[in-house]
Amino acid sequence: MPAETLCKTTHQYSKLPIPAKDMEKLQEIAVDYCKVKNYVYARYGGIGSLDKICPGYTVQNEMTKSGFRAELGLPAVYFYLAIFEALGEIKSQWSRTKTKVLELVGKNENFTEGEKHYLRFLLRVPNAFEAVLNQKSPKLPGEIQRQYENLMQGVDEERLNRYLCRQVRKYHVKPQTEAAKGFAISERAYRYGENGKHVGIYISTKEARKRVFVALTDGNSYKSQLYIKLKPQEARLEIDVPIAVAVRRHKDYVNQVGLSMGVFTMLTTDKGHPYGERLGDFQTEYTEWIRGQQASYHRNCAANSGRKKYQAKKRRYTEQLHSYINQELNRFFQEEKPQIVYMVKLPRGQSGGLNRKINSGIALWPRGYIRERLQLKCREQSVELVEVLGKDISRECSSCGALGQKEKGMFTCKCCGYREEEKTNTARNVLNRGQTGRTVNRNSYAQKEHS
Repeated sequence: MPAETLCKTTHQYSKLPIPAKDMEKLQEIAVDYCKVKNYVYARYGGIGSLDKICPGYTVQNEMTKSGFRAELGLPAVYFYLAIFEALGEIKSQWSRTKTKVLELVGKNENFTEGEKHYLRFLLRVPNAFEAVLNQKSPKLPGEIQRQYENLMQGVDEERLNRYLCRQVRKYHVKPQTEAAKGFAISERAYRYGENGKHVGIYISTKEARKRVFVALTDGNSYKSQLYIKLKPQEARLEIDVPIAVAVRRHKDYVNQVGLSMGVFTMLTTDKGHPYGERLGDFQTEYTEWIRGQQASYHRNCAANSGRKKYQAKKRRYTEQLHSYINQELNRFFQEEKPQIVYMVKLPRGQSGGLNRKINSGIALWPRGYIRERLQLKCREQSVELVEVLGKDISRECSSCGALGQKEKGMFTCKCCGYREEEKTNTARNVLNRGQTGRTVNRNSYAQKEHS
């Protein structure tokens, strides 16, 4: 994909109810697709296959020779897509395991800095990591091998290797799935076309030279790998389509903007401009409805045979909220014209407290969606997004930097007496701290280059 594009996902939907026989044929593919993935998980998800999963062609060759595809009667186009999808999830699981062990190593006070450096080296170098887990001596390229030998000096190699193996056994799990809800499909296994008055897609099945036609709500056609999501209870399907979107560049986007994210006002800039002032109203209405529905459901649990109306209304609330968020983010870019956006790094969601109503409101706060959409729109508009560490950032004075006091939505500095609206003060500190951090990073980099 060219450097000036990014990948987005669009969706297509079936127009008419899919006949039961055709849905059964598609479900057969999904079930076999799931079986292939579970077979790969079980066979290649452990430490003995670490050297095979990247780039994955060894696994592909071994799976071809296993005869498993002939046993299932699954077309090759689905079989190999299932293999590489499973390998991708195995790699993701290993990444999560390494991240967890790295975190534990950093927190372990019984290790010296040299021992931590040795363990981090093993976790960062794939060949060394695989060799240690399989009780082998690492064989690395020249310079990396010399670095490994230097790190071994002054540490108890055997004890640290045992620690690493123990943590991996404790936290690594092989992926497993029982959800046969869909499958990937390449261009060889589908084609767009017409069938009578309807425009749709022809999908290959397990029967040779026989395809299932599904009418679609639009006449668009694509040439890429798709993902088919089956909805058998509703007799319909959904198609996820990756598309390349051109990145835009704006000559008039020259400003540096600090952002403070809030529950009632979505975003406030360092100049005090609010965006998404009705977010709190939408969120309060949605939260109160959710709480009322939960109470009603628990009171009448035995009488509830289905929740179609609940899911439909919840979807309408969510779509309304997401539409408003995107509308306000678009307005932010059009009016502020930012070149760099500074935003505070938000902590993970916290539970607990005395007021359940407030807790449920915070739990449903769509900050993850807001952050995700802001990041995507920054990439689309060639705007740089910088995240700033936010510890005590709302208690600092944007004028002198001293700690102040927050009361009734106002910030008061104890040092210089400066008063400002709390959210505006926070946004200014995000901008100031972000600009200072970038200056420090650039100076330190320049010093390293000079030395």
